[in-house]
Formats: sequence, structure tokens, C-alpha cells
Amino acid sequence: MAGIRTYTLIYVALLALGTAKFVFFEIGIPEQAAIGGTVVLAVIKSLLIAGYFQHLREEPRSITYMMALAVFMVFLLTVAAGYSIQ
Repeated sequence: MAGIRTYTLIYVALLALGTAKFVFFEIGIPEQAAIGGTVVLAVIKSLLIAGYFQHLREEPRSITYMMALAVFMVFLLTVAAGYSIQ
């Protein structure tokens, strides 16, 4: 189990990443680049949360692979739903 220092560092990193998402839209970069940066930061934040706060780092690799497969299936379902709407 990670210590208080680790959780504090992860919290500060999540706070910084959340602030960076706001800054992307406030500085003068193109909107598409800001959206792409926001997506990348969201993936990083999700990995930090799943790894540390949901303790996936301490689980056997088979559980991690199962979770990754589930996320991939949700992604495929989302793409299929978006395709059927258009």
C-alpha cells in the first residue's frame, strides 16, 4: 500500500493536470490542439486514478489486462454508437 506521501504527490499531479486542461483553452493555441491535449491529459489522469486510488498497481497482471480489455470494449462500443448516430 502506498504511503501518504505518494497519495499527496498523486493528488498534486492530478490538480496540476486539471489546471493544465483549463490553461489549454485560455492560451492562444488552436482549439483542435487544445482538445487533443485535454484528451491526453484525461488518459493520464485516468491511469493515475486507476493505478493508485483503485489499487490496480497491487493487483495481479491478469486483472489489469482484464480491465484494459474492458476499457477497449467500451471504446469500441462508443465508436460503434457514434457511427450509427451519423
